[in-house]
Amino acid sequence: MQDDKPFDDPRIALNRIYTKRGDAGETDLAGGQRVSKDSVRIEAYGTVDELNAFTGLAVVSCEEMIRTDPRIGLLLVILRRVQHELFNLGSILATLPEDVHPKQARITPAEIAQLEREIDGMNESLPALRSFVLPGGTRVNAELHVARTVCRRAERLLIALARIEDIPPEAIQYLNRLSDAMFVWSRWVNHTVGAPEILWQPNEAASAQNIK
Repeated sequence: MQDDKPFDDPRIALNRIYTKRGDAGETDLAGGQRVSKDSVRIEAYGTVDELNAFTGLAVVSCEEMIRTDPRIGLLLVILRRVQHELFNLGSILATLPEDVHPKQARITPAEIAQLEREIDGMNESLPALRSFVLPGGTRVNAELHVARTVCRRAERLLIALARIEDIPPEAIQYLNRLSDAMFVWSRWVNHTVGAPEILWQPNEAASAQNIK
């Protein structure tokens, strides 16, 4: 029977959590190369890992919100999938091009196209924006805004990495779409549950209110 899965399943055994090999400030890439922990490549996929953690936080909040509003289940399914995609992205970023296996986990045009469909689908139900929005209204909204900003930072790091090393163009495209998606999802959550959208009002600043 032919295996039609696009990627290989993980083949790792995490029996020891610490090895002391990183005590001198270096770590291993997937191909075994030793690199400094503050290299751009490490910073890039480390930030993708950070993004995954914040996405997981939003997942937990969605799981709590779904108890009172089952419609949030749509976003919950999406975010859980995105967590796996982010790990796939980290896998390819941790691997130099010459060490990439044909069926190694990665980001493909399919993941980008799916995000675009989800952005368009959810954005259709949202009112037009008349101002920039601030994080808040619901916990999930605020957490998605945190994830969005981390996503933008990861994207910037990948652009910096691409100037000095080869990385798949889909990696940058995916993060660019994902940050847009998280913005739309944050608005969709508040709209779905009827929470207020917090609009930026410049004259709410202390200087405009003559606060002493």
